Amino acid sequence: MLSFPAAIKGYLCTVPCDMRRSFDGLSMLAEHVIGCNPYAGHLLVFSNRRTDRVKILYWDRDGWAIWYKRLEVGTFQFPFVETGRKEIAAWELAVLLEGIDLSQGKRRKRYTLPAARQEEEREKAGKESDTS
Repeated sequence: MLSFPAAIKGYLCTVPCDMRRSFDGLSMLAEHVIGCNPYAGHLLVFSNRRTDRVKILYWDRDGWAIWYKRLEVGTFQFPFVETGRKEIAAWELAVLLEGIDLSQGKRRKRYTLPAARQEEEREKAGKESDTS
């Protein structure tokens, strides 16, 4: 299992990706689909349509690194939506890679910084407008 520092952000590309893409293709997707700076050092997570493969791209001070996992049986619980990206915490990524379905769990109330709360409210408003 991978362990990630808590300060690392993870960005899921919520559009299915071609797993034949490598460093340049995935960094281009990070810029144009996810909408973030690929050189920031955050984890950029991509999955295929069948959700049995995951690639994680990140900038490691002096070059690109890719972590790739292919499941022999089963799939990842990957949220595909049209928005392009979903920000997740490092522990959520670790749980996702272990095969645990976060959508079945319920998050208990915790304190969040005001800026993080505004981001969550914007995401909720976007989801509600998509369903109506």
